[in-house]
Amino acid sequence: MQTLNVGAGRSEADYKADIEQKRQELRAQVRTDADHFFWAAGLSALATGVLPIRFTLFIGIGCIDLLRFYGQSVGTLYPLMLYSAALLWIGALVGLGFAARRGYRWAFWIGLVMYAADMITLVMTFSLWAFGVHSYFVYRWFRGQKALKDLQDEAVAPPTVTETSSGASA
Repeated sequence: MQTLNVGAGRSEADYKADIEQKRQELRAQVRTDADHFFWAAGLSALATGVLPIRFTLFIGIGCIDLLRFYGQSVGTLYPLMLYSAALLWIGALVGLGFAARRGYRWAFWIGLVMYAADMITLVMTFSLWAFGVHSYFVYRWFRGQKALKDLQDEAVAPPTVTETSSGASA
C-alpha cells in the first residue's frame, strides 16, 4: 500500500478523498460568499428607494445618501440622477455576483473596494448601523476571495506522492 509523506498510514485514495472533500467545501464557501452580492443588491434596493418600500434604519448606501444631501441643487434632474445612481449600484452588485459565482477573484476584490469606499461615506453621514452591515459584506467577500485563492492554489500545485523502493513514504 502506498503511503504519503503527510498523514502517514493513510492510503493514496484516502488522501485524494480528503483533498476532494476540501475542494468541495471551498467551492461551497465561494458560492455562498458570492451569493452575498445578491443579498447586498437586494438590501441596496430597499435602502435607496428603488422598491416601493424604503427601509433605511439598518441599511444604507453612503454614496446615495451623500447624493441625496448634496444633489438637490441639480433641480429637476435630481430624482432621475438619484434613481440612476441607485440602479447603477444595484446593477454593479448583481454583475459582480455573477462574476464571483463563476470563480473570478477580481469580482470579490471590486466588491471589497466598493464597499470599503462606501464605508467611508457612511461614517461621514453617521450611519453606524449601515457601516456594520457593510462590514459584514466586506468580511464575507474577503473570505470568498481567500477561499477562491486556496482553491486555485490547490489546482496549480497538486499533492506529490513520494515513494521509496519498499513502498513506504520518505
